[in-house]
Amino acid sequence: MERQPSPAKVTMKERPETERPYEKCLRAGAESLTDGELLAVIIRCGTRSCTALELAFSLLNRHPVYKGLAGLHHLDIEMLKEIPGIGNVKAIEILCVLELSKRLARASIKEESDFSSPDYIAAYYMEDMRHLSVEKVMLLLLDGRHRLMKEILLSKGTANSSWVPVRNIFVEALRCEAVYMILIHNHPSGYPEPSREDLIITRQIKEAGELLGIPLSDHIIIGDKCYTSLREQNMM
Repeated sequence: MERQPSPAKVTMKERPETERPYEKCLRAGAESLTDGELLAVIIRCGTRSCTALELAFSLLNRHPVYKGLAGLHHLDIEMLKEIPGIGNVKAIEILCVLELSKRLARASIKEESDFSSPDYIAAYYMEDMRHLSVEKVMLLLLDGRHRLMKEILLSKGTANSSWVPVRNIFVEALRCEAVYMILIHNHPSGYPEPSREDLIITRQIKEAGELLGIPLSDHIIIGDKCYTSLREQNMM
């Protein structure tokens, strides 16, 4: 039997205009594009063996656990470059777009807002911290009107624990003449229930702050789209 020729792979240029992300965006707006199509526009071009859209779908399915857009936040440059067609330039562009999305989420919240609200603080840091695979501990220094004066990275540790240098906290707080302090850190598991270590370090800092006249207003733990305020839970 004569072998039938296999159908040729359709390239982005050969696709009907209504199927191309660029033309679809012009016709119906960026909101009409799927996640894969949006990513394909950023990638711009594919390879000889796959289109930009096919490359985008490979990216959305690259992480072994997290799929879709959420998975992109868990990819580092080496994981991106393991995908055929993704080199240094494309990998850096993708990482920069992800970082920009985090900053846009924070910029959408008013700068002069009241940092005495756990809801506001959690919203402000959620996109920056909920995707992290290790614990990151931040110190927020506030003025008398609960406005953010400075944020300081205290530690970035393993997925199980982080070391918070208590002495360094008050050196920074006194240097900035802070009136209030807030601790915030994430749980890579996605569950924001405080650990025994979280409660111990909170009480140590709270007691030291009371002696120095710089009270610890709250300790907020970020999970995956959820958070725990130790102050609200009466765990301070």
